[in-house]
Amino acid sequence: MARRETPSVETNDAPHVPVLLAEVLEGLAIAPGEVHVDATFGAGGYSRAMLAAGATVHGLDRDPDAVPAGEALIAESDGKFAFHAARFSQLAQVLRAAGVTQVDGIVFDIGVSSMQLDQAGRGFSFQSDGPLDMRMGQDGLSAADFVNTADEADIADILYLYGEERQSRRIARAIVAARPLERTLELAAVVRKALGYRPGAPKDPATRTFQAIRIHVNGELDELREGLVAAEAMLAPGGRLAVVSFHSLEDRIVKRFLKLRSGSEGAGSRHLPDLSGQRRAPSFEKPARPTRAGEAECARNPRARSATLRVAVRSEAPAWGAHDDAERRAA
Repeated sequence: MARRETPSVETNDAPHVPVLLAEVLEGLAIAPGEVHVDATFGAGGYSRAMLAAGATVHGLDRDPDAVPAGEALIAESDGKFAFHAARFSQLAQVLRAAGVTQVDGIVFDIGVSSMQLDQAGRGFSFQSDGPLDMRMGQDGLSAADFVNTADEADIADILYLYGEERQSRRIARAIVAARPLERTLELAAVVRKALGYRPGAPKDPATRTFQAIRIHVNGELDELREGLVAAEAMLAPGGRLAVVSFHSLEDRIVKRFLKLRSGSEGAGSRHLPDLSGQRRAPSFEKPARPTRAGEAECARNPRARSATLRVAVRSEAPAWGAHDDAERRAA
């Protein structure tokens, strides 16, 4: 597909400039009149840039705190923007209910937003005191519910799987001994004490524990898998998918999804069966190499240092649909 020039975009009126904005716009290659989706609306930075590039935009967000910004952008956009209070795993059903059958581009910005981290009352950050909450949708199981009721073995498993925490058993034991825990700084102190943390160390050991609990409480990895499948279903042939992720678990899922569905997966391994005799037509073209933020952006926004952008173009083949067991094991 021929590359279009990326229009210049003025985003000074956005609450913040999202990570890898210029690179995302280049990957989406927006042409005026196209329909695009900002699957993780947040404060609306991507949506504003996409509108400025000439797209009609649908924004989705599960967080009720995103609704006012979404409603404000509806009022400003002269009918070019629609907001949907929904998870991005619901992308396909939400768009179809709105009368949209195909779109030209979709962007995902995976994980917790700066807006959520900066509000101590949301309980995402271990650097400021707040209720131990972490719920993106502000409903369902909270972080406090989990740490105060789960079995020690289950806590250890979550920390190991979603935080890649090697000392998960020690931390889980300390959490159970310290219950009940209701505040973010209480949990952070328990983790630091369990791991013998010394102030001034390059990385706070609470980072992995908070990440793991947040991912579990919000079902983030399953949301990502289902969101990618929904995007595959809604993208028109030639449509572009852009995914920004911030840690290895997320990026691994995106990488494997695109590798499998572009026909780039090898002929099996000791972990997976050889599927070469039952290959389906690739639903995506071979993805471009991943992009990471440059030094200038990282200096402006330290969060960008861990960001990885993957972009892929939808082929004309039918969508594969839901993950099968082999894909889930691989991811």
